[in-house]
Amino acid sequence: MTLFTSLLLVVNSFLHPATVPDIVSANDSTEFAVFPNALVFEDSVHNLYTSIGLEEYGLSYQAFRYGMVGYFNLKQQGKLSAKKLISIIDFTKPSSEKRFYTIDLEGRVVKFHAYVSHGKNSGSNTVTSFSNVVHSNQSSLGFYVTAETYVGSKGYSLKLDGQDNGYNNNMRERAVVMHEADYVSESWIKKYGRLGRSQGCPALPKEISRKVIDSIKNGTVIFAYAENQQFLESSAHLSLNNIIQSQPMPTAISLQSFQ
Repeated sequence: MTLFTSLLLVVNSFLHPATVPDIVSANDSTEFAVFPNALVFEDSVHNLYTSIGLEEYGLSYQAFRYGMVGYFNLKQQGKLSAKKLISIIDFTKPSSEKRFYTIDLEGRVVKFHAYVSHGKNSGSNTVTSFSNVVHSNQSSLGFYVTAETYVGSKGYSLKLDGQDNGYNNNMRERAVVMHEADYVSESWIKKYGRLGRSQGCPALPKEISRKVIDSIKNGTVIFAYAENQQFLESSAHLSLNNIIQSQPMPTAISLQSFQ
């Protein structure tokens, strides 16, 4: 049973809170989840959020939920690798707080929790604007899929492919990549009250950048989240329709049939 099929069964833990389902077994070839209804999806994702302990890391359930909707949509479209990882950049937080998360959905652990920069024209310590425009020097909102690595002027770097037209699909043209930076550090925060800023790249601390890049490269999702209603209401990757079967939602009583 994979992560995806086991998430369908997590409703058992809703009915029996002491039961936490296994997340993965390597012998199932299921490529993506199709949830029987919205209620099962919401219970499944909330159980996963709780079992990982993401609230303790300061990641809101709302950010995680949106990220998981996008994760399953991209998985269904065949755009993600077999790695069961999701990375989230929570741009509701200032740069002086750790706001980059890589979550291992299989092991139900936070693999990385780190500082991450934003574009110099997106704001000072907090992000106030996003852009998809070449030479804007702003961060881009939405879902990225990680691609190949290379060594360039910023050192060991990771190319990113934006998945949301109008929001981040120009990342290649803009040369927005993940890389290390001296200005992403606690010493920089102590000196200036915030991180240094990039030309739109999500730069990471030098001491963990390579580890993060090697973990998430080649087909995992990064979700750059902000409370931007226009994006949240328009992104094709935030629709539940494609991952929920077309059938009536069961009542709470009929959920007993999932046991």
